[in-house]
Amino acid sequence: MLVVMQQDATEAQIRAVIDRLVDLGFTVHRSTGVLHTVLGGVGPVDDIDIAVFEAMAGVKECHRIVSPYKLASRFFRPQGTIVKVGNVEIGGPKLVVMAGPCSVESEEQIEEAARIVAEGGAQILRGGAFKPRTSPYSFQGMGEEGLKIMRAAADRHGLLMISEVMDASQLPLLLKYSDILQIGARNMQNFNLLREAGKVSKPVMIKRGIAATVEELLLAAEYVMSEGNYNVMLCERGIRTFETATRNTMDVSAIPVVKKLSHLPMIGDPSHGTGRRDMVLPMARAAVAAGADGLIVEVHPDPDRALSDGAQTLNPGQFAEMMAQVRAVAAAIGRAA
Repeated sequence: MLVVMQQDATEAQIRAVIDRLVDLGFTVHRSTGVLHTVLGGVGPVDDIDIAVFEAMAGVKECHRIVSPYKLASRFFRPQGTIVKVGNVEIGGPKLVVMAGPCSVESEEQIEEAARIVAEGGAQILRGGAFKPRTSPYSFQGMGEEGLKIMRAAADRHGLLMISEVMDASQLPLLLKYSDILQIGARNMQNFNLLREAGKVSKPVMIKRGIAATVEELLLAAEYVMSEGNYNVMLCERGIRTFETATRNTMDVSAIPVVKKLSHLPMIGDPSHGTGRRDMVLPMARAAVAAGADGLIVEVHPDPDRALSDGAQTLNPGQFAEMMAQVRAVAAAIGRAA
C-alpha cells in the first residue's frame, strides 16, 4: 500500500494516516520528498479498500503495490534516491566512479592505487580486505590490517572507501573503516547479512548474484530497506549464462530495467561483468550510456602481478583512457562526470 500525501498536508494528518495503517496491520515506512510525503505500508493485508485512505484529510492519492518489493519500488520514491556519502552524491546528475584493486595486498600497492584513481578522477577507492574466493587456497585478503591500510590511503588522497563485508560478524569492523558496505554476488541472498546491514546507517551496495533475476536483486534490497536503511544502491556485475567467451555475461539491459522498476541508484561493474581487461572499456561506456549512476572497476599499479583478478584489472593508462571515454559518453547523454 502506498499513500501519497498532499503537498500541504499537516503533520497531524500524516500521523493519522500512519496510525490507520498500523491499526490495519501494516508496517509503515515514511519517505519525505521535495513536494510530497509518501507512506509505504508493508503487510499481509490484501483486501483493504484504498478508498478508505483516499477519503482521509491530507491524502493526495493511494495505490496498492502488487510487486513483492514495496520499498525498493519506483512508486515509493518516484523522484529517485540519491545516496549521499560525504561530499559525493550517488544517483544524482553526476556519474560516480569507484576504482581500485580487487584486494589490498600491501601498503605500497594500495597507496599507489589510491594515487592513480584519485588523479584519474574517481571519487571512491575500492578494495577487498576479506575476499570470497572459489578456491580455499587462493589469496583470502589481509583482514583488518588491509582495512587500516586502505583507510589511510583513501584519506591521504581525498577519497571515500568501499569494501566488501562477507558475514554479519564482520560488520563492526567494516563500519569502523569503510564509508560504503559492499555485499557481493555470493552474499546477495545471505538474508541474515542483509537484515543486519539494514540496521546500520552506512550506505550499502548490493551486487547482483551470478544467477539472480532482477526481481531477486530488488528483493535483496528490500531486506535491507525493511530494517530501516534506505541508503541502498544496486550493482550489475554480470550473470552466469551458457556463454564462455567472457567470465560472466554483463546484462547491460538490467540497468534501464532496474531504473524503471526502482528508485535506487544503479552501478555498473564491467570488470566482473566481463572478466577481461580488454572488454572493460567498451562495457564501461555501454553501462554509462544505458543509464548507470556510477561504475566500479578494478585498477592496479601492475595488474599482471595482482594476487587476485589480474586478468580483468586495468593498468593506470587504461584507467585514464576509460575515464576520458566515459566522460564523453556521460556528456553525450546530458550527465556530468
